[in-house]
Amino acid sequence: MIAESKIVPVILAGGSGTRLWPISRDSLPKQFLALGEGEGTLYQETLRRVAPGPMFAAPIVVTNEEFRFFAQRQAREIGIDPTVLLEPVRRDSAPALLAATLLAQRLHGEEAIVLVLAADHVIGDAPAFHGACRKALGAAGLGHIVTFGITPTEPRTSYGYIRPGASLNGGSAARVEAFAEKPHAELARQYMDEGYLWNSGNFLFPAHVMLEEAELYEPDVVDAVRRSLAHAKADLGFCRLGPEFRSAPSVSIDYAVMERTSRAAVVEGSFPWSDVGSWNAMREIAVPDERGNVQRGPVRLVDAEDSYVHSEGPLVAAVGVKGLSIIATGDAILVMPSHRSEEVKHLVASLKADRRNEANEHPKCHRPWGSYETINLGSRFRVKKIVVDPGERLSLQKHHHRSEHWIVVRGTAEVTVGETVSTVHENQSTYIPLGSVHRLSNPGRIPLELIEVQVGSYLGEDDIVRLEDIYQRVETAPVPAATVLAAE
Repeated sequence: MIAESKIVPVILAGGSGTRLWPISRDSLPKQFLALGEGEGTLYQETLRRVAPGPMFAAPIVVTNEEFRFFAQRQAREIGIDPTVLLEPVRRDSAPALLAATLLAQRLHGEEAIVLVLAADHVIGDAPAFHGACRKALGAAGLGHIVTFGITPTEPRTSYGYIRPGASLNGGSAARVEAFAEKPHAELARQYMDEGYLWNSGNFLFPAHVMLEEAELYEPDVVDAVRRSLAHAKADLGFCRLGPEFRSAPSVSIDYAVMERTSRAAVVEGSFPWSDVGSWNAMREIAVPDERGNVQRGPVRLVDAEDSYVHSEGPLVAAVGVKGLSIIATGDAILVMPSHRSEEVKHLVASLKADRRNEANEHPKCHRPWGSYETINLGSRFRVKKIVVDPGERLSLQKHHHRSEHWIVVRGTAEVTVGETVSTVHENQSTYIPLGSVHRLSNPGRIPLELIEVQVGSYLGEDDIVRLEDIYQRVETAPVPAATVLAAE
């Protein structure tokens, strides 16, 4: 029966990915960025790898409030329509995975086969990955929770390891004898010599087996997740878990189940794999030039060796450097020896402690309707570039502390101020007085681009009072999730 069932992919897409700062930040983490060698974002490439078809059912994506529109929009851009499950708060991987497993059972039956993947990993050989999934199906049919172990190419200290045991299913899988934490260099070499595998953190299992083991070891997590799914609500095509999710203990699936269960198995994957967990890892998945350099964006190197230089805005020029990583955005530049890239997380923590906006927010902020970018900021003024996608509109809103001037540079704007609705074309402008109820819409078929000049005593983004909003950022009574799930 398992061989005949489609695999239900579950994509975990709620992480923050701050180890790739300043490109990846809390407001736009690495899974929603185009960092690999493929055409799309890491999340899109993960979805493509398990696109609905003969082998896979429609995916379930688990993310949170901040990333819900990224998850939905980027999936639809590549023709995939997932069920997007929203966590009220982040509670590590076990509650997220178990919520999706319960939802997979609701959508596909008690015997559903679930494949759990991180949204931000790079896999270089999709056919080889699919072959590993087929091997894992055999072990899952014997009642095992199967993890994918990667054949090590070198003794890495940044990955956890798996020690395979006795063979299962004719040798295509093995029992897991032990999981090992990230080792120091000497121990990593020993692990390689003894046949250990890298722990990829991706799993395939029968839904009921994972739930049985979770109930055995972490019953409080399962109980909270069950209650939160029972009280889930549908919201603009998303399935929003109930508030009971907040009571789930924050625990990883490795600790909750995998390191404690006797039903763990491992399938060895020979495909190229990376969790893209550092800038050094980014360099390793790219193709360097003849001097070992990797260049992305507007970069000019002279007499440089073994360096990774990535710019998303300004020209970055370097002379005579060796073994450096240089990453630039519109508001931050990171320079470090490549071998110290694991320390970026400590840098970001110190920036957050100092309340530096650059620690969390991108200079370009994405919204459901488009994006905005701050061009200049003074004591009583802010200049933004705003892009509104075709057919989209901002909330009906007002401000207590600022007035706004809008200058259209591309496209056509429909502007509401009080009871007046007007059309503003390219090279025309309009004024929004302080306290006026207003709205901006794009009725056209091309992106609307405008320059906004704010003037006032306080220019923070929290000086927005929303009165109406098509994205339901104003409190409303949501529809029960059963309505959406029944329709699917």
